[in-house]
Amino acid sequence: MDTRNRYSPIDCSFHDILLDRATRRKKISVAYLSLGKRQQLEDVIILDVFTKNKEEFMTLDSGEMIRLDYLVSVDGVPLPEGGSCYTKN
Repeated sequence: MDTRNRYSPIDCSFHDILLDRATRRKKISVAYLSLGKRQQLEDVIILDVFTKNKEEFMTLDSGEMIRLDYLVSVDGVPLPEGGSCYTKN
């Protein structure tokens, strides 16, 4: 089973970084894994960060929509592994 299909929530502090960069509307470097699991690097502006069907995404000025758990780094900040905004009871 390919576990990349199941959404894995990202670290809360990294989510805050995304919202900050989206608010600033300046061009930044975004590295992410494409559907073929190849790393892509683009200089883009984050237009929106949103949730759809219990998965989080961001849209870029390039037209790309990226699921947040496919991110590698944003503006030079690497995505922390194993983090989540959700608490376990």
